[in-house]
Amino acid sequence: MCSFTPEAECQKKIIETIYEKLDCKKFHLPNNLPGMASRYEDISSIINEPNVNFIAICGMGGSGKTTLAKYIYNRNLKSSENICFLEEIGGRCKGHDDLLQLQEQLLSEILGGKNRKIPSVSPVTCKIEEALQTKKAFIILDDISEYAQLEALLGTGKINAQSKIIITSRVQISDQWFESRSWRCRKYEMKLLNDDESLDLLCGHTFISKFPTEGFKKLSVQAVHHCEGNPLALEVLGRLLAEENSLQYWKSTLRSFETEIAFGIQCILLRSYELLPHHFNRQLFLHIACFFVGKDKDYVEKILEDDCSAISGIKILSNRCLLSVSTKNKLMMHNLLQEMGKDIVRQEAIKFPAKRSRVWLSSDSYKIMSKGEGSETVEGLTLDMEMLRKEEFPIKSLKLKTDALNKMDKLKLLHFNLVYLDGSYENVSEDLRWLCWFGFHLKTIPSDLSMGKLVALDLSYSKLEVFEPPMVLQSLKILNLKDSYNLVEIRNMSRIPHLETLILWNCHSLVRVCDSIGQLASLALLNMTGCKKVCKRQKRNALVRLVASSFSGGVAEQPTFSFPQSLKQLFLKDCHLECTDFFPLNFRFQTSLKYLNLGNSLFELLPCYEHLKSLRVLDLSLCLRLKWILCLPSTLTELYVYYCKSLEKISFQSHRFTLQEFGYEGCISLSQIEGFIKLVPIAKLEENDLGHMNWLKEYQNREICLVGDDELTKGRSPCVQILYEFGIMSTSLPDIKDPNMKPDYVSKESSLSFEVPSCPMIRKLKGLDVTFRYTISGDDYMAWFCKISTTNGVDLMYNPKVFGKPKFGNVGIWLSYWPIGNTLDIGDIVNVSIVVMSGLEVQECGVSLVYVDENVTKETLKNNMDWEEILGGDLSGFQLSTGAYYLCRRDFYELMNVGKLTLDWFRILVGDTIDDTEVRGWRKTGRPKQLNPSFTELKNFQCIIHGPQLEEVYKIAKMPKSSFVDKTLEFTSSMFGKTMKSSTSSKSSDTTIEKRSLKVVLKVDFPNDKEKIKAFKKLSRLSGIDSISADMKDKKLTVTGDIDPVQIVAILRKSWHTELVAVGPAKEEKRDGKKEEKRDGKKEDKDDDQKKKEEALLEAYKSYNPYMPHYYSTHSVEENPNACAIC
Repeated sequence: MCSFTPEAECQKKIIETIYEKLDCKKFHLPNNLPGMASRYEDISSIINEPNVNFIAICGMGGSGKTTLAKYIYNRNLKSSENICFLEEIGGRCKGHDDLLQLQEQLLSEILGGKNRKIPSVSPVTCKIEEALQTKKAFIILDDISEYAQLEALLGTGKINAQSKIIITSRVQISDQWFESRSWRCRKYEMKLLNDDESLDLLCGHTFISKFPTEGFKKLSVQAVHHCEGNPLALEVLGRLLAEENSLQYWKSTLRSFETEIAFGIQCILLRSYELLPHHFNRQLFLHIACFFVGKDKDYVEKILEDDCSAISGIKILSNRCLLSVSTKNKLMMHNLLQEMGKDIVRQEAIKFPAKRSRVWLSSDSYKIMSKGEGSETVEGLTLDMEMLRKEEFPIKSLKLKTDALNKMDKLKLLHFNLVYLDGSYENVSEDLRWLCWFGFHLKTIPSDLSMGKLVALDLSYSKLEVFEPPMVLQSLKILNLKDSYNLVEIRNMSRIPHLETLILWNCHSLVRVCDSIGQLASLALLNMTGCKKVCKRQKRNALVRLVASSFSGGVAEQPTFSFPQSLKQLFLKDCHLECTDFFPLNFRFQTSLKYLNLGNSLFELLPCYEHLKSLRVLDLSLCLRLKWILCLPSTLTELYVYYCKSLEKISFQSHRFTLQEFGYEGCISLSQIEGFIKLVPIAKLEENDLGHMNWLKEYQNREICLVGDDELTKGRSPCVQILYEFGIMSTSLPDIKDPNMKPDYVSKESSLSFEVPSCPMIRKLKGLDVTFRYTISGDDYMAWFCKISTTNGVDLMYNPKVFGKPKFGNVGIWLSYWPIGNTLDIGDIVNVSIVVMSGLEVQECGVSLVYVDENVTKETLKNNMDWEEILGGDLSGFQLSTGAYYLCRRDFYELMNVGKLTLDWFRILVGDTIDDTEVRGWRKTGRPKQLNPSFTELKNFQCIIHGPQLEEVYKIAKMPKSSFVDKTLEFTSSMFGKTMKSSTSSKSSDTTIEKRSLKVVLKVDFPNDKEKIKAFKKLSRLSGIDSISADMKDKKLTVTGDIDPVQIVAILRKSWHTELVAVGPAKEEKRDGKKEEKRDGKKEDKDDDQKKKEEALLEAYKSYNPYMPHYYSTHSVEENPNACAIC
């Protein structure tokens, strides 16, 4: 070290100034970097965390990681000591000398420019370790691809606590890299650009401005959508488009860009692919890119596990940022990566698709199939005839031969949609793993089709009449026969011993299922939604198994329908179940059940389910006759009983309400939910039930409108009712004058205070009566709390589930009893206040002390008041961090998000002593908590291709969906939908199978047209929708089609306040009379035109499917005793 003289000090400052002016070490970056500032702020907040040493920035190639790292470097260059940036480590670190050069650069810059030559890697690593322990450093390591590189550059020792090390990588950095040492790491997922940022960047390269020039906006948006926020792609595409400012050139460039990635992007993306550790990882990537993007992860894993080790492979692809898994368990891939994968396959034979390993374009597949050009190189093929018709592709013949398939010896993955094949299946590949054939045209499975290695068989919308495996299928795990309307019988299920998923959803004609289904030891999911003929109750001997007896020649009855014991998810919705000897509902042996759907059944009572210890979700919606649900298992997480209009009581095995999700809208008779609430009309109570409030019986016939919880109040009697909740008994009354209501303490304000007096002789303080008189202030959304606090620590805030809403200008009364006498001592100061956030004006409030004779026992009180006082018991789920109890079962942030509450509502209630985020997402069970692990499993539903999309179910106060369709596989063209419906129509005059067509009218509060359009888009994604219309003036929305009103309301209530106004048939029955004839006459021309269009579509379909349409009729048991036999 040298001591600086004044002259030396001056020279140093001059050098530093020159160095600063020259910015020798600063990276040159473009001026226009949209979104970079916000991402830098994200990283800066992590850098400033004292307990973080490492920051790993991960993301796909071209996402801007290196640019962000350089931006960080430039911003910290002047303020940081010993700053170092090592660029493109993954590309440069190919040998010993390359690594040594990187080490020397790092060591030199840490030590302040002192260059030390050391001949080998290990000694340099030791020197770096020593320097990092003592020096405060700011290091950026760009493009780390494996742990060995990090270890070689930094070693494994401790680092200075004030040092910051930033890593960029296209690999998801594993926690295992850091958990064995003292390094503390935070990961940052590189955010791709949003649409606005993308447009800004694109325009900066094409128009040298932030906005596209006139006439180019639509094409610019198209370019932005194709790049999906990848900055590199936007930059390359922008420069290409900038070469010529003509619409024709732009359209041509975009067209070519959609099928072939520009070289500059391809090189960057290919590197991640080429660095995959195994060949089968690359094959898995190509399979997913060509066929499985958007499919369920578990479903794909089962299909590709044997060939590609898909379970571990998908994890590797995710770690390499080549693939991601959505919250709905779907495999997602960036558009550019998917195009790269397809381009890799395309390069195998650029001009000859038949010689490629995978054929995903239906146009290529049709040419191959029509010309019989299949080859042994083809491993996967997709042909969608419906898509070709939409694209107006020239189809010469709708009938194709199996010849091309017979040439594809290595074919493993086959996806057909509305394909009609003629010929023998004898030579079709024996390696077939996945056969997905929508609209399969044969009545039975071809006996010569080799299916020995099939893992998944999807014959949705098929014309099958009988399903019988032609051989033993040891590998088959998933069988989907959804919407096979002609299917009557399923035979020999014992030939599929390892079946895990069986979907028979909407097989309306199915009447016979072989009893061997009960012996399927691996079957975890069974979906029989809408299979009424198998499940419904029939007359004696209608649902029996007829077996010839070698002794008596008689018949033996199969006593019950046999379910396998392995079931975990069972769907029996819309089966109109009754509890019969044939179809018992106790599920005594199905103890592994996690999800059970018995919706739209006819039973009045359910067996006790306390033995179902694994049950997490129970859906009983639309069971109109159901009266009681008793002794539910304490492990149950979610219960849905929407529109069970006869339901009166729900109880639990543990006698406590433990549900995390609970939907009960439309249960107009529901009066008691054990451990939750009890809401009963006073007219149904005895005087003893009311205790000291027995004088309320006099007003039992008075009426008042109840509001608050729409699920409870809608359709309920307007008579005065008593609410029991949290041990608090309350009621709402019209403006009455009664001496029993005269309070001991009264205030004309919304709050009052008093000192607890000494008790009268032989009397004991039992609790408080709190009342207040109020008027509404014109807001439909009333939000308020009754708050009681004392000097001895009692702090209670209560919001009742329901309360009265007087007519505008009238006065309403809220009266409540709080059994908190045991917490009050003589001399305590009690503060009572009505805290109003919205909708009310308090006229006065009052409090009375409630006493009871000391000689009255608890047993007598319990007999006189048949409800449990839990106040003061276990309310830990409702306790805030301050110790106060927030007795509320709703999330007020829902009102805030739709503008019904101001942002400071929580501060008005509790002051500034607590963060309002503590009550965000507040549930019926109180504080938000970690959901049961099975919750995620059930939500995702492993290995289902047409499984239920239950994401709507798992939202508080949302209705469950009535149908489940994989949107990535669904095809809903009008032609196909109508022909399918036509195929199931019955010509019988006695019995027909009808598709329900409903008209649902709702009152929806859309603030503007933009929100209305948003709602239209959400609803239009549903299958079965015929029309959607809205009247903004009357705030009415009308939806028609084969729809579920529960599902419609559930979707809308996510974003807008929604009320169900009416549900009825989409078309009214014709009435006699001249007026009706005149009205109908006006529509005849339009109806005739529509019928002609439908007939033309049907004829077009018949031209390639001669089996359409099929007609069948149903017969009563008396006509055919074996009509519904189980074989």
